[in-house]
Amino acid sequence: MHIDWAALGQVFGVSLVVTVGLVGIFTLGIVGTSPRAGGPADPGAGTLARRSGAYACFAVCAAAVGYGIYLIVA
Repeated sequence: MHIDWAALGQVFGVSLVVTVGLVGIFTLGIVGTSPRAGGPADPGAGTLARRSGAYACFAVCAAAVGYGIYLIVA
């Protein structure tokens, strides 16, 4: 049995970077949808921009998961 250690290390590295990146993007989405502590009571343009950015983060995560499922099935 021959193990290609270079390829295994490359797969490990890419998996680690993508996982940390997706968790970071998902975290930004969670922070964007959470209410700000001590902020104004009425929602303004900043709130709309934060929510839109948060939903974009969630869309990127959903697309990455969908692409992963596509790669597994294909």
